[in-house]
Amino acid sequence: MKVTRIMMLLCLITGCSITGTQAQSMRKKYKTIRAEKTINAPAERVWRAMVLDYGEISNFSPYIYASSYEKGSLKGELNAERKCSFNEKGSRWTHEQIREIDHKQMVMKNVVVDAQKFPLDTDNSLAWYRVKDNGDGTSTASYEFLYRTKPAFMTGMVKGRFQKTLDDTLTGLKHYVETGEVVNATTGNWREIKGKYEND
Repeated sequence: MKVTRIMMLLCLITGCSITGTQAQSMRKKYKTIRAEKTINAPAERVWRAMVLDYGEISNFSPYIYASSYEKGSLKGELNAERKCSFNEKGSRWTHEQIREIDHKQMVMKNVVVDAQKFPLDTDNSLAWYRVKDNGDGTSTASYEFLYRTKPAFMTGMVKGRFQKTLDDTLTGLKHYVETGEVVNATTGNWREIKGKYEND
């Protein structure tokens, strides 16, 4: 069964969770994938783009068409919410929320509280965003994604695609932070940009 890049993106930049305000149980077996990227910018700047500007993820994700804050949220803080659209029609989307955040340690837990057309077991999926100061003017941004699909047999099948999505989103973040150029599914610049970082 083929899983589209859109489905991967969902997992990549967000973790997934059950609908509503309950926490994920994480009781069933899940897989974990990780990705990280060194960025030539201070940690504070990367944290701002990746987390503090939570509703503006479409500034750097090559798979998102549009993103916006939801329910009165204005910035990346505890319980902030956003909506991400994964096609031009807006018929594939995720409604996400920050469930934990530590600004000092630069760690954030993100979940999907509702989604349209994504094969995820939201009760057994979540994502961690982290930024580390490397002490030399650069920083390392990373994603850790714990996920289970629905149906469950797809969990292992999609691992490679989810990994690619994580890697690509961090490349988009690196480019956006270092150059200020927006990278998303509407800009038409992703292939050229990705080529610049192939060996990074």
